[in-house]
Amino acid sequence: MHHNPISIKNLSYVYADGMQALDGINLEIAATERVAIVGANGSGKSTLLLHLNGILLPQQGELVIGEMPMNSKNLIPIRNFVGLVFQNPDEQLFMPTVWEDVAFGPMNQGVKGKDLEICIAEAMVSVGLDLGKYRDRHSQNLSGGEKKRVAIAGVLAMQPQILVFDEPSAQLDPRSRRQLIQLLQTLPETQLIATHDLDLVLELCDRTVVLSEGKIVYDGKTEQVLSDREFLLAHSLEMPLSRS
Repeated sequence: MHHNPISIKNLSYVYADGMQALDGINLEIAATERVAIVGANGSGKSTLLLHLNGILLPQQGELVIGEMPMNSKNLIPIRNFVGLVFQNPDEQLFMPTVWEDVAFGPMNQGVKGKDLEICIAEAMVSVGLDLGKYRDRHSQNLSGGEKKRVAIAGVLAMQPQILVFDEPSAQLDPRSRRQLIQLLQTLPETQLIATHDLDLVLELCDRTVVLSEGKIVYDGKTEQVLSDREFLLAHSLEMPLSRS
């Protein structure tokens, strides 16, 4: 039996200016779970995400990803195990064409030739884009929703077992947002979704973790916390529109 792909024990992090961004975080995520991470700005969400693929290394406490302790020796295998999809796809798309963007990660992993073609084709199918149609298009000319999909394809092409999304629905129009939610529902990987979009959380995640001032103040059923107006307001969160 594979252990939980993410295991965090007593993780704390203080920035150089003395701001305590994380304060004793304990979190276990099981395989194939979709878990929302919510909290107001400054609650520690971004700092937590940056630990999951080793952009930040633990100062205190421990973090184990896919049975690998997070340390500088394990960075490459951990980054292959965890795919991080940034809020702004322009930070992830920097090659001239869609094909080159999606190929970038697997090529770095040493995939080539026919295997590379298959890998890219499968990633594009997963995000619902026709490779023939998009292959030579310039990423910068795509719509926001298309860019987001290509960024996700580029991460899927590296075949991670955990997907981490930072504000996946930010800057998307309603139709693209709906398509994104449907896409995330179909992906089999373990997913961690940090977002302010609480309606998206209701649709996608049975479990929600609420961060406030670097601490976990709730970890449990989404339905329960997102119908608790007082609790949400106390932590600077708005009720989901579908509940208000």
